[in-house]
This record gives sequence, C-alpha cells and structure tokens, in this order.
Amino acid sequence: MVNAPPVIAAIETSSGLSTRHRPIAIACVLAAMTLVVLDASIVNVALPTMARSLDVTPANAVLTVLAYQMALVMALLLAAALGERLGPRRVFTFGILLFTIASILCAVAPSLPWLVVARFLQGLGGAAIMALGVSLLRFTVPTDQFGAAIGWNALTVALCAAAGPTLGVLILSLAGWPWLFAMNIPLAILALVATRSLPIVAGSSHRLDWISVLLSATAVAALVIGAELVPTRPAFSAMMLLTALIAGPMLVQREMLKTAPLIPFDLLENGSFRVSVAASVCCFAGQAMAMVALPFFLRHALGMTPMAAGFYMTPWPLAVAVAVPITSQLAGSVPTALLCAAGGACLALGLAAAALWPLADDALPLLAFMLICGVGFGLFQVPNNQNMFLAVPSERSAAAGGIQGTARLVGQTAGAVIMTLLLKVMPADAAPQIGLGVGAMLALLAGLVSLRRIRPTNRRLLLTPLEPTGK
Repeated sequence: MVNAPPVIAAIETSSGLSTRHRPIAIACVLAAMTLVVLDASIVNVALPTMARSLDVTPANAVLTVLAYQMALVMALLLAAALGERLGPRRVFTFGILLFTIASILCAVAPSLPWLVVARFLQGLGGAAIMALGVSLLRFTVPTDQFGAAIGWNALTVALCAAAGPTLGVLILSLAGWPWLFAMNIPLAILALVATRSLPIVAGSSHRLDWISVLLSATAVAALVIGAELVPTRPAFSAMMLLTALIAGPMLVQREMLKTAPLIPFDLLENGSFRVSVAASVCCFAGQAMAMVALPFFLRHALGMTPMAAGFYMTPWPLAVAVAVPITSQLAGSVPTALLCAAGGACLALGLAAAALWPLADDALPLLAFMLICGVGFGLFQVPNNQNMFLAVPSERSAAAGGIQGTARLVGQTAGAVIMTLLLKVMPADAAPQIGLGVGAMLALLAGLVSLRRIRPTNRRLLLTPLEPTGK
C-alpha cells in the first residue's frame, strides 16, 4: 500500500512531492482528467443509438449531453471554493468517487430520466476534477517543472478530445451504449486508489456561504440555458437571460466585500491573471466556432463523407499533441505573452485560410490549415494556463483552477451559440465559412489581448519569463 504523503502548507513549494509519490500523483490527476474529457465527447456519437434504445426522440436524447455540461458549468466555482476550504485533495477525491458512482448509474440506466440525473451527477464529479487537477499538480511537481505539468495536462485533454468520437464508434460497434459508461469504472477505481499519493494541502478556515452558492448556480445555469435556447426558443431564452441578469448582480453585491469570495474577485484584480482569463475566453470561443463550423463546411460545402470529414479534421488535435510538449519547454525561457500572441496569430491564420482558400477543386490544403490551427492552439494554451496559475499565490490555486475552467466553458458556449445563430440566419453554404472567419478574429483577439501582459516598464525587454508570485 502506498503511504500517504506529508501535509503541505498552503505556500509556494519549490520541490513538490518526493520522487516516490510524484509519478503516482501525476498519473492520478491525468487519469481523472481522461475520464472527464472522454465522457464530454464520447457520448455524442451514441445519441441516435441511445434514443432508439430508450425509445425517446433525438432531441430528448441530447438532454444527456446538456445535463453533463450544465453540471460542469454550475459546479466549477463551487468545487474550487470547497477545495480551498477543505483542501483540494479531499474534494478532488470526492469528485472521482462521485464520477465513479454516477458512471455505474449511467451504465444500468433503464430510462432517460434516470440517465439524465446520472449524467448530471457525473458532471458534478467532473467539475471537482477539472477545477482542482492543475492546482494539485502545482503542489506535486517542482516549481521549475510546473509548465511541463500543465503541458502534460493539456496533452491529455487534446488526445482524449480527439480520441473520444472514434473510441465511441468502436465501442458501439462491439457492444451497447451502456459500455460507454462502464468502461470508466476500472480507470476510475485506479485513480481513486492513487489519490493516496496526492499532496495534502491545508485548507482555510473560511466558511462557505450557501446563499451565494445558490445565486451562483442560478445565474450560471440561467445564462447557459438562455444562450443555448436563443435560436430555438427565444421567449424562454429571454426569461432565462433575465433571471441571470437578476441573480448575477445580487451575487456580486453579496460577495464583493468578502475576504474569500465564491467568485474570486481578488484574483481578477491581478492584471496579468485578468488578461489571461479574457484571452482564454476569446481563444476557446474561436476554437468552438471552428469545431461547429468545420463539419458543416466539409459535409455540405465540400460534399465530403463523414469519414473523409473526420480525416480532414484529425490533423488539428494531432498538431496540438505535438505542439504542447515543445511549448512547455519554450515557456520556461520565452515570455508567455509572446508565446500566447504567436499562438493566437497562428490559430487565426489557419482558420482564415480555411475560410478564404478556394477548396472546392482541391481540399488537400485544408490538412495544412488544420495543422496550423493545432500548432497555434497548443502554442497558446500552455503558457496562458501557466500564467494564470503562477500569477496568483499558491494558496489561491484552487480558485484559479475554477476560474480557468469557467473561462474555457464560457468561451466554448459563446462560440457554439454564435455559430448556431449564424447557421440559423445565414445561408447554409455561407454560414460555416463566415463562422470560420469570425473564429479567426476571436483567435487573433486572444493573441492581441495576451500582449497586454507586457508591463510598461519592461516593454523594451518584452517581459521576462514568468515567475511565481506566491510568497
């Protein structure tokens, strides 16, 4: 049995865990991330099969995806706040346990309502994993290896996101849809066992304000539901958005003066952190628009088969997987603002080329454009996330993780909603290319915003490599 590591005080550590515990702790975090990311992408391909099996309409089957995403968005900040108060290891372990139990419930679900509730529970567990995983890595590895650890996490996310649909099709060809969830269980159990090697970071004494938790959940849920339903149910969407506009300011007014607020306003006062959050929202919005637009563009505008469309999109995640470890090395010696700016410009170039290049006669250049997009996305993500965490004290790492996950989901939701509106109001053959163009502008904006991290006093040097501030 693995002995538990010693308690780590909530201060910046330079050496991380011992070499005995460190590999197991890293494997635990990455395994848990694998579970969350795979379940976010693997279910989509099974929706028609699940609809037939459960005897429901395809539109109702989509509720299994929405329930998971909704729980993730609603619980990220709550999980981060609990991690700060109870210790990130305890909340992270509970997240894996809840995810495991929910996976079992999904696998044996006899009806759609059962499955939707189980998927919501999965999302709650996944929120704890997403919010606290990188925070735990910060205390696991030496400070000078933290950029590489973020790269490992980004690489895991990229590979799982790319492999999810293919793995889902493979499982469905060999077994029924319940096995999409049953396959989680062995890996989840191993991750649970490995949590004994995670660093035990001391929690704070701050109490959680449950009224603020309710206001936060209401505001976030209403905002996401309202945004999702704008194209199909505008009246109900307007009511949800109004609810968010009421609950949001009430939450801000209640939390603004607290020393440890549920929404970490104190972190957002840090200019470098705030810029990274804004850049992350822009980048993920552009990426999400591309991920929605490309299938329509390939299938309808270029007349490709589903298999061919998948082939032409594959270079993107593969390029991310190649770029991430290289970027992790560069982030230690090249200013993160410049890396993010270059990544945003590269992603914008790839999307703009895909939108403007005449591909009707020869689509092969699109493979190169997808490679450029993947390199740009990988070049942006690692240094931006590294800056987000190292710009704040280590005792606020859990809150930083909650903001990081929220920024990603807000950007992805905004991009998907914008693209959905374009598909609704624009001609079907033009909307995807316009969407790719808008995505390119958002990616370029992410790079330009990142340049604001260059301090005025150091503009001639264009920033030195980022150092931790958690003194």
